[in-house]
Parts: sequence; C-alpha cells; structure tokens
Amino acid sequence: MSVSAKCLLSGYARPLRGSVFTTTIFTIRPGSGTLFHRESHSKALQQPCAALTRRSRPLALQPHASQILRHASQAAPTPPDDAAELPTTPPFSAGKYENITIGVPKESYPGERRVAITPQNVALLLKKGFSRVLIEQGAGLEAQFTDEAYEQAGAKTVDRRNVFSEADILLKVRALSTDGPESEVDAIREGATVISFLYPVQNKPTVERIASRKATAFAMDMVPRISRAQVFDALSSMANIAGYKAVLEASNTFGRFLTGQVTAAGKIPPCKVLVIGAGVAGLSAIATARRMGAIIRAREQVQSLGAEFIEVTGVQEDGSGAGGYAKVMSKEFIEAEMKLFYDQCREVDIVITTALIPGKPAPKLITKAMLGAMKPGSVVVDLAAEAGGNCEATVPGELSKFNGVSIIGYTDLPSRLPTQSSTLYSNNVTKFLLSLVPKDKKEKYYDVDLTDEVTRGAIVTYDGKILPPAPRPAPPPVQAKPAQSPEDQVANIVALTPWQEQSRQVAGVTAGMTTALALGKFTSPLLMGNVFTFALASLIGYRVVWGVAPALHSPLMSVTNAISGMVGIGGLYVMGGGYFPETIPQTLGALSVLLAFVNVSGGFVITKRMLDMFRRPTDPKEYPWLYAIPAALFGGGFVYAASTGMGGLVQAGYLVSSVLCVTSLSGLASQATARRGNMLGIIGVFSGILASLAAVGMSGETLTQFAGLATIGSVVGMVIGRRITPTGLPQTVAALHSVVGLAAVLTSIGSVIGHTGELSNLHMVSAYLGVLIGGVTFTGSIVAFLKLAAKMSSKPINLPGRHLINSSLLAANVGTMGAFLAWAPGAPLIGAACLCGNAALSFIKGYTTTAAIGGADMPVVITVLNAYSGFALVAEGFMLDNSLLTTIGALIGVSGSILSYIMCVAMNRSITNVLFGGIAPTAQSETKIEGEITKTTAEETAESLANAENVIIVVGYGMAVAKAQYAISDFVSALRAKGINVRFAIHPVAGRMPGQCNVLLAEASVPYDIVLEMDEINDDFDDTDVTLVIGANDTVNPIALEKGSAIAGMPVLHAWKSKSVIIMKRGMASGYADVVNPMFYLPNTRMLFGDANDSCNAIKRALEEKLKGLRHELILLPTSPIPSLKSLNALVTRTIGSSPNCAEPMSQHKNPETKEQIQEFKIHWDRQARDGKIWPEYTVVHEGNLEAVVEMLKVSPGRDVLEVRVGKVE
Repeated sequence: MSVSAKCLLSGYARPLRGSVFTTTIFTIRPGSGTLFHRESHSKALQQPCAALTRRSRPLALQPHASQILRHASQAAPTPPDDAAELPTTPPFSAGKYENITIGVPKESYPGERRVAITPQNVALLLKKGFSRVLIEQGAGLEAQFTDEAYEQAGAKTVDRRNVFSEADILLKVRALSTDGPESEVDAIREGATVISFLYPVQNKPTVERIASRKATAFAMDMVPRISRAQVFDALSSMANIAGYKAVLEASNTFGRFLTGQVTAAGKIPPCKVLVIGAGVAGLSAIATARRMGAIIRAREQVQSLGAEFIEVTGVQEDGSGAGGYAKVMSKEFIEAEMKLFYDQCREVDIVITTALIPGKPAPKLITKAMLGAMKPGSVVVDLAAEAGGNCEATVPGELSKFNGVSIIGYTDLPSRLPTQSSTLYSNNVTKFLLSLVPKDKKEKYYDVDLTDEVTRGAIVTYDGKILPPAPRPAPPPVQAKPAQSPEDQVANIVALTPWQEQSRQVAGVTAGMTTALALGKFTSPLLMGNVFTFALASLIGYRVVWGVAPALHSPLMSVTNAISGMVGIGGLYVMGGGYFPETIPQTLGALSVLLAFVNVSGGFVITKRMLDMFRRPTDPKEYPWLYAIPAALFGGGFVYAASTGMGGLVQAGYLVSSVLCVTSLSGLASQATARRGNMLGIIGVFSGILASLAAVGMSGETLTQFAGLATIGSVVGMVIGRRITPTGLPQTVAALHSVVGLAAVLTSIGSVIGHTGELSNLHMVSAYLGVLIGGVTFTGSIVAFLKLAAKMSSKPINLPGRHLINSSLLAANVGTMGAFLAWAPGAPLIGAACLCGNAALSFIKGYTTTAAIGGADMPVVITVLNAYSGFALVAEGFMLDNSLLTTIGALIGVSGSILSYIMCVAMNRSITNVLFGGIAPTAQSETKIEGEITKTTAEETAESLANAENVIIVVGYGMAVAKAQYAISDFVSALRAKGINVRFAIHPVAGRMPGQCNVLLAEASVPYDIVLEMDEINDDFDDTDVTLVIGANDTVNPIALEKGSAIAGMPVLHAWKSKSVIIMKRGMASGYADVVNPMFYLPNTRMLFGDANDSCNAIKRALEEKLKGLRHELILLPTSPIPSLKSLNALVTRTIGSSPNCAEPMSQHKNPETKEQIQEFKIHWDRQARDGKIWPEYTVVHEGNLEAVVEMLKVSPGRDVLEVRVGKVE
C-alpha cells in the first residue's frame, strides 16, 4: 500500500567538538523522475543520499503533486518554502522478524569499550529470521571484534548515521546521549525500539526525550530478578566481571602477594580481603581472591566459595528486598554492622564494597575513621563509586589516596574487560530480544506484550508514553527454621547411648548362640552339619560380596548366575536309563542338567564379554589360556586317582570347587583382577561337576547321555551369551534366573518321586522348599524378562485383593506341605500330587508378586530373584546332603541379598515395600515449583563444555534406551584431550540392573577410572563448572531432601550444586516416582530437549567444529644436539602422520650431566582426523634421545611421556 512518507536523508556524523549539524533536503517531483538537491551551510555531513538506497523497507510514493520531505533533525529543520505538513510514515512498533532491521552503533560514552552484540549473536539473530543486522564501522574494535568478523557472521558494516536512521531495533550498552547537536536520541527513527542500560530513575531527561520520539525503550537494568529472567540479567553479568576485575585492580595496587608463601627469605603471610555485600559481584570477588590465595571474609554465608563467615551480632535482619534487590537496613542493624566493619578494617589488607540500593545513593559503609584504622598500603575497591560510593573518600572514576590507603573508585570496571563483558552482555540482550514474542504469535514476530512480567518490568517508554515502573515482586517471607534433612532425622532417631548400643550387640550374640543350641538339641546331626556349612559359607560370602566394586555389580550377577548353574548337580543324582532316560524322574533329571548347562555356559560368556569391555589399552597383557594347565592337571589327576580308589576325592573336589568359586567373586573387587576371577569361576564349576560325577558313579551309557546334554546346553548358552548386547543384559540375566528356578523344581520333584521308599524328613522338607523357591524364581523371572524386554507392560498389575491372593497361596503351600510330609512316604502318588500342586501354586505366586511390581523396580526384583536362585541351591544341598551345593547356594543367596539391600537403600525403601507395596503416594506433601525452564541448544551446550574446567556427567537408564554411550564417549575424549577434567557420576539404581550403566560406558571405551559412584563424587559438585544429566530424573531430584516428599530420604546426586546444569530429556515427564523435579526450574539449569543420542551427536559435531581451528604442539627435549630443522620435520612427519606447519627454536637447555647446551624446538601442526576420530592436541616434553622419542611415539603415543600439557596454540 502506498503511503506518503517523510524520509530522513541527511546523515548523523560522529561526535566532533564544534561540528555543525547539517540539514540536507531532497525533493522528489513525481512524474518527472528528477531529483533536486538543496543543501544548507554545513561542514559535518558527507553522504546526503545514503538513506535513499538503504532502507529497512521500500519507500512507496503517492502519485499526487505534493512533495515528499524528510528532515535530518528535529533540532534544525529547514523546510522548503512550498512545503506543507504531510502525513508521516506510521512509526515502527511491531512486525515479523523478516521485516525488522537490527542496529548496533559504536558506544559514544567516554571510555566505554564494550559493544552491544558479538559476531556470534549476529549470526544467531540472522538465523532466527531478522532481515538485517547493521553494525557501525569499528563498533567492536576495542572489544577485539573486527568488522571482518561481523561481516563473516552476516552483518553489514555501515556508517553511524545509517545505523540510527535505518534500525527498527537499536541495541546499545549505555543509554542514548541527549547533549549537544549530535544527540543520539534525536537520530533514532521515530517509533524505533531501543534496548540498553538506561537507569530511568537517574536519567529522567533521557527517558522524556526518548518518549518524545515515540520510541519504545527497554532498560536492561530494570529486568526483574525472577528465575525466568536470569538469562537476561545483564546487571548480574556485569557485576560478575566487576567483582573479578576489582580483585585484579586491588592486586595491582597492593604492594604484596595475595597468596602466602614460605621462602628461604622468610614467611609471607596471605593477604586478608574483606568483601562487603556478597551479591553477584561480591561472590565473584570472593572466588577470584580465593583462587589467588587470599583469606576472604564476608558478611554473607559464602563458605562454599572459601570465605570466612563473619556475623553481625545482636541484631538479626534479612537484607533481601523486593524483586531480588537489596533493601535499606534498620538503624540498629547498621550501627552493629559499622562496628563490625571497623574491627575488620583494622585487620584486613583489602576491602571490596558492592552495596547498592536501587534508585538511591550508595550507603556509606567505610568511613574515614575506618580508613584511618587500616594499615598503610591497604586498598579499598569501591564498586558502588558510580552511585556515590560506599567509602566516604571515594572519588568516582579515579584512584585516590587517604591516609596511606588507596581507594579505587573506577566506574568502568566491566569495560576494562571489554571482550568478556561484551560477550556476556550480548548474550543477555540477544536472549531478551528473542523473548519479546507475544503469546498468541507462533511465528517469528516482535511485539510488546505488557502482560508479560519480564517485558513489563523492563519497559520504560512505549508509543510515546512513559510507563510507571512495574511493581516489584514482594520481598521474600520470613523463613521458618529450616527442617532437618532426612539424614539428620535418621541420625537423631538411631542415635544410641554406648550402653544401648552394646546391649543390643550382646542381645544379638545371645540370640544367635541360643538358636544354635536349640537346633543342636532338637535336630539331627545331619541337619546341623548342613547348617554349619551354610552359616560359614554365608559369612564368607558376606565379606567377599561387600568387597566387590560397585561398577562390577553387573558382572557379579552374571558370574553368580553362571555358578548357580551347578543346580544341575542335583539332576546328576536323578539321571539314569542308559543313553536315554527311561522313567519320569530320569527325564526330569536330564532336563535339569540340560537347563543347568545353558545357564553355566551363557553366564560365563556374558561375564567375559562384560569384563573385556573394562579392558584398557594400557592394561598389561593377559594370558588366560594358561589357566587350562591347572584345569587339565586337576581333571586328569582326578580321573586317574578315581580309577585306583575314591577315598576322599569327592570331598577334595568339592573343596577345590568351593574355594575357586569364592575366589572368583573376590576377584571382582577391581577391574584389574575381574577377568582372572571369571577364569577361576570356570575352573571351579568344572571341578565341582567332575567331583559330582565321581560321587554319583554313572555307567558309561549314562555318562554319554550326560555328555550329550552338557554339550547341547553349553552350545545354546554360548549362542545366547554371544548375541546379547549390554543394553539387553538385564532381561537376559532375568531369563537365565528362570532357567535355574525351573531346574531346581525338576530336580526336587525327580529326587522325591524317584526315591519314595527311603526319604527322610529333611529330604522331603528340603525338596518341598526347593520346589517352592524354584517355582517362584521361574515365573517371577519370566515376568521380569517380559517387562524388561518391553514384551509386557512395565506398569504394575494391581489385582483386586492381591495381598489376600498371595496370602491364600502361601497358606495353600503350607497346607500342601503338611499333607506331603504326612502321606508321601506311604503313598507316592499323593506325594507326587502334593509336589505338583506346590509347583503350580509357586508358579502362580511368582507371577502375581512380580507382575504387581513396576518396571522401574525391576533392578531390585532381579537381585531378589538372584538370591532366590541361590537359596534354591541351598535347599538342594540340604536335600542331597551335598556340601558343595550348600556352599555355592549360600554365596549366591548372600550376593543377591546384599545387592537387593544396596538398591533399596539407594531408593530409601524397604524390600517389603518394593516387593509388596510399590512407590509411596505423592500426596504426602505438595511442593510448590517457582520459575520457568530455560531451554538450550546442542551448540550452547558444546560451548559450555568447551569452556569448563570440571565437568560431571550423570547418566541414567535414558542413556541405555537411546544408546547414547558411543556419542558420549567421543565428545568426552575430545574434552579430555583439551585438558578438561571430565568424570561420570553413577547412582546405585541407575539402569535396569546394578552396574548396567558402568558396563554401557565401558562398552563405549570410557575409562573406568573416571566413572565414579555416588558416594565418591557427591561432594565434588560444588566445584564443578558444568553437570550434564543424561537420562536421569529421580536420582538427581533435590526434593528427596525435603521432609514429607514421596522420595524423602532417598540418597541423590547433588547435581544442582554445580555452577551450571544441563539436562537432556525428551520432555518434561516426571520419573518413576512421579514427583516433580525442582532442579529443572533453577536459574542455573538449562533443558536440552530431544533424543539423547541425537543431542549427544550434535554436541560431538559442535565440539569438533569448535576445535577445528586448533593447532597442536610437540616439544622434544633430547640429551644430545638436535639435527637440522629439515631432519626434525621429516622425523615428526613420519611419526605423527602430518607435516608440521613450522618449526622454531626455543630456549637453550643444559644437560645436567654433560653440561652440553641443548636446543629445544617447538613444532606446530594442524589438527588431523585419524581413523574418524579427533587427533588430540599434545605438548610433549621428554628428556631423552630424539630417535628414542620417535620410536616410542610410533609404538605407543604418550605412554612413556614424562609430562603432557594440553592447550591451544595461538
């Protein structure tokens, strides 16, 4: 649509003292196409036609005889004689990004070196869809951002007047200037938007002038301090830099070290620093001074940053005001505080003050009397100097002296670090601009929404009107006394006096001894012999299993699962019939042996595969085939000895087998010995089966039958073990547990019905319990397998009256057992029927109890089933009076029980709650969540990781589902090569079985020494720059520390204590406990939504792109003169695989032995991609012969290097 418009054609010159503002008028006569020019007297403007060709939108003309005019300035209009007042172009107020031009001028305030936007955010704005970004030429030079960098990012560098005349939205650091003929306010477009620091209370004339231009002004200093607005909080960003720079300025002025030292010349005490006002600037100053070695004292509670806590005594008052800003304290408090400051000034060397009250002069906290009490040479840094200063002797903008004390009153501390401050301010202002989108607009659209809390808080003028300040949020309510943490509550509950504690211990010992006495009196020696074996084996197992490394809990379950395959030994006692079984008991025995060997073979293969994943390239070479020697010697010797008489060979075999199985579990105490433990377990099972064959005394035909069954079962087990992936490990282990359970059922039934005439009560009771435990294990494991494999809904199946059903089933088991014990000896059919009924009831019970448990509790279910399989072996051992089965069963039962206990403690739940109760309802307490989530991108995440020093990655089952471990391993390798300390934090219940996440990371070649358990790393989050949470929720939920929450008392990883937290999730769904996670809404938390694998790959690509421009250096320091540079380059090229860019001589070194001068050389070469991976950057220093160094690098890069330093080579 054509409109009449007034067009600004004259330019705006750079500020020059004494310059004259020029008015140039162009008249376009429609129809003639002629451009007439008339210029008034001027010496400042040089390009009168620029605005014709550079507009943010096309100029539309009405075909009528009127002239179209636009004046250069409201200050000096020179209208043509025949001009009439015409309608103007509607002022800019809102629109799509594609029609909006962003302008960034150079800051004109004296001494200001910052720029409002960086090239990185220029690219971001253009990517978001803005039409153009205009940068004034040279705007970023003093902040180390060149015009070429802006142009490469997509911006257009223009002169100053084009920025002001064409920009729809103007981004600045300082407020627009209003003085003189070169006023920036008068140069902006009518109706434009300006975003900058403004300080409207102090700069009322500026605000009024902006309103007269019908412009919209946002003050970055007025952004409300709420959680959602943290990313826009430019005041905090600048305060952070000011606090850092304050310490550096103080150190530069102070005449001594900040850190203490002990030298030969004497001891140097550390500098003492007092920080008043530990807000953002104060905390930054504390952290900086602490890193420099000073002793810091502060008014606020900042011990976590290394400061000593000093407290105002006698008066308690909260200094938090409305909107997150400080408030004026009471007279009584100030008097007490001033006394405290006076006492401190007498002791400290440096004082840093940061106290400000919005809209008011800075409070005077350091009086001249205090300065007089300070030691000569002391320093005061007044960060409130621009507002009048906290020190009475402060001279704003200058370094002054008072009674020998230096008072630094610089008002431009952030500008003294222009690159960093510009980067942070650019991030703040860009994110604020992109947030100005109305809620009803789905497209990329800019508009002012006065209903938005952040917009309303920051806006100062709108459509020519000055808006009153938005009401600040109410001050925080007086906090009640904080509730005790669950840990403290538990400690208080269980705290016992020494008398109570020792009395309980004595009572336990007494109960155990009297129980043993009662058993000895009322039972047979046969039973007591088995109880003796069971008790000792359980005690040994208890000590051994607690020594297993938490990272190896998955291999522990796998190897115990393999050892539990010795349940088939019971089947050996039932087998018979020649080459094929002839009776039902013999058939049941044969099936038991077949299933047992599936378990043995599959379990050991899976264990070996898992343990091989933990192998590191630097681990010493292993020779597992050597273990065939003791196995062959024992097997051959056993067979030979048995041919000449048995004697005590069977018990000797049982002893060897038991000891080797115990040693196998103890080998899992570390990754270095775990593979050896697996080999010992294999030999132990082999020895036990060989001794059992000798004890049974099979015929040749039956032995052939056994060999066939063992071969078939072993082959099937090996196939299963080799096909399984680490992600599918939990369901495979559950399936193998079912095999053990079914084998125990078959063996127990076959043993009873095959020997009905000679059954003792112990035999019958043990057989019945074996059927009961084995049946529950069988169907329970099948349900666990189906849930973990997603072949069955993971939701709990709550049958009506399920507890009544389970109780009835248990009562039926007890009743059937009574009938079995009474009638089985004389009526074999009734005994068989009772056993079959017992099996059916146990199958049903296994289903009903396991199906009622949710999928997230399956890790506990698996460990409980692991314990059940062990107790089934114990029942077999009692039934057959077999000490080997009793010992092995006790080891496995104790192992599963301990793992179940560990998992339950990690969830702060009891085993009965897991198996029969489910998670507690969340209605116990309501947690009010404040704030909004902050989204991030993979590129921003990569930037944060690359700039961090310490990174912790928390992984959970979501990583396993997404199979993101490979991408994680790749970008972790890149970060570690850059010198960043990256570690992993694993919660005990992470994954779907104990230790699964450890195995997954090991599979992706993550070094196991950087994968730490919760107790090992929880105290390190305070010193962590970035915590990356991948696929975890409840295990990092701080609500667990709140009394009355659904997961109260559950040990969690304290990820929220990190300086920055990035959480990867598909959406905002809660975890298994179905409780909200407040960490998602914290100011230091950002959410990265999407598939974890896709996000991790995106981070990997972003890091590779970021590291693409890096060069690497190799420093070789030999003990003999280095050959020519040409030879050196050739050697490095052959060694590294790429030619160096340059080689330059460095400093001379003297060989301490030969006193010969040695030349050190530094070689740079470009980063190369080798085998699809980033070739890391190294700085290698090696004192040795150059040829030896080259040979060493060829064989094993970095293995024998004395020192490795990593860093970017400029």
